[in-house]
Amino acid sequence: MPLEQLLPNNLFGAMLIFVRVGAALSLLPTFGELLVPQRVRLLLAVALAILLSPVMVSQMPALPSSPLQLSSIIAMESMAGAFIGILARIMLATLETAGMVVSLQLGLSSVLTMNPLMAQQGAIVGALYGLLGTLVILMTDTHHLMLRAVVNSYSIFPPGGMLPIGDLTETITRTVGASFRVAIEISSPFIVVGTVFNIGVGVISRLVPQVQIYFVTLPAQIIGGLILIVFLLAASLRWFLEYFTTQFTSIIPG
Repeated sequence: MPLEQLLPNNLFGAMLIFVRVGAALSLLPTFGELLVPQRVRLLLAVALAILLSPVMVSQMPALPSSPLQLSSIIAMESMAGAFIGILARIMLATLETAGMVVSLQLGLSSVLTMNPLMAQQGAIVGALYGLLGTLVILMTDTHHLMLRAVVNSYSIFPPGGMLPIGDLTETITRTVGASFRVAIEISSPFIVVGTVFNIGVGVISRLVPQVQIYFVTLPAQIIGGLILIVFLLAASLRWFLEYFTTQFTSIIPG
């Protein structure tokens, strides 16, 4: 039976919209978290696809004549949506990386806790930063920016066309580098203070070898680090949010 009889053209266009939107929502921060039930994510993707269909269905390609071409188009749409979600997820990982560096400087790198965003154990400060970053994205309506980026992606990646794999790979590579750089910048006060603290501890251990340095300095290191987190947390989250919005809109204008 021909595909035209099985899948009407309008329904085909709506299905392609759902594929890209669903792939993006499955990975985007706040929408694609593992704590969000799959049924909720599915219903949200269906609702967005229905809302976008009257506007976007005219831009959808014609129904292909062969199942192979249909599979290729669906795969390209899935990759386009997943690309947006992966970019946002890499940017959110900036706080996870910064939290791991901070945990190392505080002497808490071995203190692991369940990270609900990663569904695995991680550094306790990294889990805290990740949760607060997701909360800030919601509080500042930055998740609207991500939804607009999904809609505007149709002007960058025309539906039915081949994706520029080389450009996508290069963009992801640059984003990973930028996220790591920002993570180091966010955690740089802790790196400086931790380095000075460890140098001082080394000098004291040489001058007074009878003192049990580890038992004396570790509580001071943890308490001082926690105080530093309290003073720098707002600035760190503001720094991350500015990076997130600037980087995201520079790649996919929202």
